[in-house]
Parts: sequence; C-alpha cells; structure tokens
Amino acid sequence: MSQDRRVQVAENLAVVNARIDSACAAVGRDRSGVRLIVVTKTFPASDVQLLAELGVREVGENRDQEAKAKWAAGAQLPLQWHLIGQLQRNKVNSVLQWADVVQTVDRLELAVALDGAAARLGRRLTVMVQVALDIPVQSGRGGADPAGVLALVEQVLGLNQLDLCGVMGVAPLVGEPEAAFSRLAQVAELVRGLAPGANQISAGMSGDLEVAIAYGATQVRLGGAVLGNRP
Repeated sequence: MSQDRRVQVAENLAVVNARIDSACAAVGRDRSGVRLIVVTKTFPASDVQLLAELGVREVGENRDQEAKAKWAAGAQLPLQWHLIGQLQRNKVNSVLQWADVVQTVDRLELAVALDGAAARLGRRLTVMVQVALDIPVQSGRGGADPAGVLALVEQVLGLNQLDLCGVMGVAPLVGEPEAAFSRLAQVAELVRGLAPGANQISAGMSGDLEVAIAYGATQVRLGGAVLGNRP
C-alpha cells in the first residue's frame, strides 16, 4: 500500500465526514446518529485493510464471490460487512459465510432462505427490508413494492434467526431524490410501528447524502467519494 494511496483515502474520508457533519447540523441531527458504510465493490482487499486502519468500521459489498475473497483476506479486521446488492437464493449459503448484515431483503422467499441458512450455521443474521423507490416500481432494481412492505415485515418478524433492523432504499436514477427519500421515511415510520427496534434507514450515496440525512437516514453508503474512481 503506497503512502500516496493512504493520504488520498484519508483526505477523502475527512471530506466525506465533514459533509455528514454539515448535513446533520443543517437539520439539527446528532452526528452520532449517522453511520458511514464505505462501499468497497471492485476495490482491492488492500483498500479494505487501509479503511480499517483509518478507522472505518463498516463496509458494503454487492457481489458474493468478490466480497467473500476480501473478507477471507481480512477476516481479522474489526469490520462489519454489509451485503447491499441484489441476492439470489442460490447464493444465500455462501453469503452467510461473510455477511453480518443483508440490506436487500425484498421478498419472502429470500427471507425464508436466509433464515434457514442462518439456522443451519447456528447464527443470527441482521437484515433490512429494501423498499423500491422507483415509480412505477422497476423489478430489475430490486426492492419490495412500498404497498407490500408491511406484510413482508410481519413475515420477517415471524422468522426465528433474522433480526430486522430497518429499511434500505436506493434513489431512482432520474428525478429528484427528495420525493424518494420522503417515501422511504414514511415507510420507515410505519415499519417502526410494527417493530420499534427496526429504526435504521440506509439511504444516500455520494450524490445525495445530504438529502438522505435530511429525511432521516441513519446509514449512508459511499464508495467513490472515499476510494476514488473504481478500478
């Protein structure tokens, strides 16, 4: 790991944390209520090591095979690993070898598969329900239709090995993020009515983290803003 790379990432982290500080201050929120998840997809395991050395404690990955290799290389690091990409049922057993949190539960069959895999491994798994924020809902981008989220939440709460911690959303590719994050905040409030402990909102990326924080995000997911252009 070159010193230049360390300096670059450290500087980027400082800028990102300052943005989060400012966004929280602008809406009167406590900075401790917003966590940074650095998205490390396509970046090497050496960057994951560097992030841990610089104080990052949560990373996000999209693809099982890539993530598992990085986790194996840095299993001793004090990191929590989030799956933030779409998950197929045939990858569930593999994902549970490395993921601490699965943020993209959007259908009952996936929740049941995760619950079964966790039971076989004798572990619990923290999950989030992904809410589709596109209008109309676009199935290719993942996420449960907002109209069906509460039913899915009730089903997840009935599973033995899953701990629901909140909801996750990705702003649409076009349009203003305010409307999308407002919808997510409304769904999150309804979810808390069913499960008061499910109080996390994962929303906001490099281009819209300020908006996400204004609408209650407790986790923001940033990659390029911290690590630079993807390899």
